[in-house]
Amino acid sequence: MRAMAAIAVLTALIASVPALGAETLTVALRPVSDEKAVFATVESISVVPARGRIGGTVVQLNVREGDPVTRGQAIAIIGDEKLALQMKALDAQIAALQAQSDQAQIDFERTEGLVERGTLPRVKLDETRTALNVAQNSLRARTAERAVVNQQLSEGQVLAPDDGRVLKKLVTVGSVVLPGDPVVTVAQQHFKLRLRVPERHAQFLKAGDKVRVDGAEFGEGAEKWGVIDLVFPQIEEGRVIADAIVEGLGEYFVGDRLRVWISGGERPAYVIPSNYVKTRFGIDYVLLREGDRAVDVPVQRGRDRPSPDLPDGLEILSGIRAGDQLVLP
Repeated sequence: MRAMAAIAVLTALIASVPALGAETLTVALRPVSDEKAVFATVESISVVPARGRIGGTVVQLNVREGDPVTRGQAIAIIGDEKLALQMKALDAQIAALQAQSDQAQIDFERTEGLVERGTLPRVKLDETRTALNVAQNSLRARTAERAVVNQQLSEGQVLAPDDGRVLKKLVTVGSVVLPGDPVVTVAQQHFKLRLRVPERHAQFLKAGDKVRVDGAEFGEGAEKWGVIDLVFPQIEEGRVIADAIVEGLGEYFVGDRLRVWISGGERPAYVIPSNYVKTRFGIDYVLLREGDRAVDVPVQRGRDRPSPDLPDGLEILSGIRAGDQLVLP
């Protein structure tokens, strides 16, 4: 008891110390947000399916859940045996038509020479020219049909619709699919935080507001700040839904829940850097400048109030007032 009394006497009789050359801070009221903790989920801006453009059997699947994909990447291959048979049939027809076209060209050149020498009438030249045109046009038609079938074969590749991450496989190798059936679902690369806020806070929530995510949620000491991008006008089950953009969500699981602090209104408060406060014997003090000296003044510590311009901000509930000059210990 004597020791505690001695400590109290010494604390009360601490002498003023010089403040020459020390860094000072002028105390002023600043608006602070009454923050409320809510839970938000990591969600993709949109989830799009990668669809097959032709029907057939899945013969190759190149991705699995969680794999990153880029726009245009081949995700799967759909095979259709009928297309291969059509290709073989068209190849045979094209070979036959090519032979007919070559023969028609030879007949035309021979007839042209005989007509020039007067051996054959000119009507024979017209007949052979017509036969040559028919053979060449038939060859072009079959070649175009083959190009269509070849395009259908190339459309057997299922391509990623956008950059992102595979969420779910909907088929396996050997599955039969129809044209337009989804093969996998892809979450677009850019993720957002979807907040569900009680409706009593709706009046304080608007696009452009800052939100704060605890650094512990990211496995880091530093906190991250985001911006509310959109507030949905419809209230669902007593909650307002809003989307916030926060950097560094690309490696998160879709649907992961994070604790987010949002503004519940503003009020004036004294916020100073935390390094201006020193604790001795369980009591918090600041150095208050009086003239050319600084004296210890006990203060009541409030909550941490970090902000983008004052990351180590600390609210002081009592002990200082506007205009006081604080000295950095």
